[in-house]
Amino acid sequence: MIDLYYWPTPNGHKASIMLEEVGLEYELHAINILRGDQFKPEFLAVSPNNKIPAIVDRQGPRGQPYPVFESGAILMYLADKTGRLLPHDTAARYDVVQWLMFQMGSVGPFFGQCGHFKGYAPEPIPYAIDRYYRETLRLYGVLDRRLAAQPYLAGADYSIADVAVYPWTMPVIRALHGVDIDEFAHVRRWGEEIAARPAVQRGTALLADVMKIGDPDEAARAALFGQQQYER
Repeated sequence: MIDLYYWPTPNGHKASIMLEEVGLEYELHAINILRGDQFKPEFLAVSPNNKIPAIVDRQGPRGQPYPVFESGAILMYLADKTGRLLPHDTAARYDVVQWLMFQMGSVGPFFGQCGHFKGYAPEPIPYAIDRYYRETLRLYGVLDRRLAAQPYLAGADYSIADVAVYPWTMPVIRALHGVDIDEFAHVRRWGEEIAARPAVQRGTALLADVMKIGDPDEAARAALFGQQQYER
């Protein structure tokens, strides 16, 4: 049994999709990041950086409970635990790991900042909006060129690299970023194929009724971006 600490964000979806894909039993623990649940001591004991998602594998290494935070690490841990979506062959494995790191180091941070300055900043900052929007489009171009040559990001097979990137390209996120997916036909094809997977549909449906994109109220703004983030 896996304890999943989750809120319906792109990073949260990565963990829920993965759990559905590999068929592991899990118990959902909602961490309402709009109301400050991420700062509660019991959650910080699992995720010291106060970010979702996080998991606890009740039957971890040596049969002991084992916590994992950081979404990329969660994907790798669950892949290794189940032998799914991450090859053992060195070259094939690192084809996947490279594109996973591309998501962690580029897609997540830059798409996140694009969304922040377009949908959450209290006032428009044209330089920041332009900077992160242009970088978002550049990264879509990288994805599109890759997917023109390969069915999936790491090659012929669906992998944790696709699980990591897909939630950042879902329609609701694209709308926030202002991306016209018709300009990236190969990303569109890939995204439609992944969206049709039953495990992806189940994973992205968790707490869908409470998902809120853009224009936070004052309590949410304080929890997401306020002084509490910086308190020791």
